[in-house]
Amino acid sequence: MGAYILRRLLLMIPTLLGIMAVSFIVIQFAPGGPVEQVIARITGEGGDSMDRISGGGGDMAVNSAAEQGDFRYRGAQGLDPAFIAKLEQQFGFDKPPLERFVTMIWNYIRFDFGDSYFRDISVVDLILEKMPVSISLGLWITLISYAISIPLGIRKAVKDGSAFDVWTSGIVIVGYAIPGFLFAILLMVLFAGGSFFDWFPLRGLVSENWWDLSWPERILDYFWHLTLPLTAMVLSAFATTTLLTKNSFLDEIRKQYVVTARAKGLSERQVLYGHVFRNAMLLIIAGFPAAFISAFFTGSLLIENIFSLDGLGLLGFRSVLDRDYAVVFATLYIFSLIGLVVGLISDLIYTWIDPRIDFERRDV
Repeated sequence: MGAYILRRLLLMIPTLLGIMAVSFIVIQFAPGGPVEQVIARITGEGGDSMDRISGGGGDMAVNSAAEQGDFRYRGAQGLDPAFIAKLEQQFGFDKPPLERFVTMIWNYIRFDFGDSYFRDISVVDLILEKMPVSISLGLWITLISYAISIPLGIRKAVKDGSAFDVWTSGIVIVGYAIPGFLFAILLMVLFAGGSFFDWFPLRGLVSENWWDLSWPERILDYFWHLTLPLTAMVLSAFATTTLLTKNSFLDEIRKQYVVTARAKGLSERQVLYGHVFRNAMLLIIAGFPAAFISAFFTGSLLIENIFSLDGLGLLGFRSVLDRDYAVVFATLYIFSLIGLVVGLISDLIYTWIDPRIDFERRDV
């Protein structure tokens, strides 16, 4: 197992470098970089994205650039070239792309992620600031989906081919096919002050007076704000796990040891939960870390935007729009690294749950 872990760790290096290199190359062809964003802000053409930045300390880049260079606007001739050059130097765009990429990777290896271009805060502090929202969504959606999927999948396996199995499969497939953001918009219209009811809040993880509430009221307020986002996400979150649970149980139920257990006179419940459950749940339990990371980092992007939840999804979305490359590349590196490590952990959980699995006998 030690050799397998070492190979997986070594493979993370080219994988991570490949992800960063491809993203860096794509960014080079994207129009409207951070320099253009600041120039647009100066000339009054920044639009909504720069307005959002200025609301959170976005004038920092403009003011800093103004202190370094001559802040003059010359009508049709545009900004002073010397000012633009100093602005490019401030963002590091005065260096060749290869040099910038190597410098970035060297800093990231040392976990030096620098500061946001448009917010007066380090990237790490910015991520930590947004993390509670994404952790809330990722953790609860994973727990809820597993709480629904496992009992439903077991029931579907026991009732395989019955009417219950058919109509629940139809519901699961339809729910999986409906985009979560469309269902979120529907929930907003119905229950968040749209055309019908005004039962749930439209933005934020907690109310503004949350700190003034008692502990029971804080808990209720927290879940009150999470109800619609979690409902929108859970619609499709449990489909894969439900079908995986069903198929895993069906595979185990048809094996010889189950026939032997039944022949010994064990009840169906004893056979199902005493013998089948441990083997059938191998894939589901081992996949829990990956499922959580997936919901934590990617599943809430659109939901956070729709419900104005200030988490990592909304941070990444706005960073791309605002061309805040410091945040974009740092979060990509951190999340990719975490994803690779979690993939390794999931494989190790397989061997911990079932010692019969030996990855060292297989090619990586």
